[in-house]
Amino acid sequence: IGRVLRKTSLDEIPQFFNILKGDMSLIGPRPILKSELNKYYPANQDKLLKVRPGLTGYWQSHGRNNVSYKNNARQNMELYYVDNCSFIFDIIIFFETFIAVFNTRGAN
Repeated sequence: IGRVLRKTSLDEIPQFFNILKGDMSLIGPRPILKSELNKYYPANQDKLLKVRPGLTGYWQSHGRNNVSYKNNARQNMELYYVDNCSFIFDIIIFFETFIAVFNTRGAN
């Protein structure tokens, strides 16, 4: 069951409560641990924390399993979102995420 929930991203459903409470946004950078924030975003912490974390974002809609911290790809994608966030960009990310989930691409 867990594999199916992960593959279809249904394991993310509890985060909708955080969205309803206003702690998260539907679209935005993924929530990040403080230790990861200090390690991977030392110069950009304030910038990243200016926006609410999201259920999905630019990184997820562009193949999250193929993007990692190791080559700074995830950091660059999260910061790209912060620099370019807009209603239109969020709509694009929403539909790209829907397609990725429908095709079960990006989740293991």
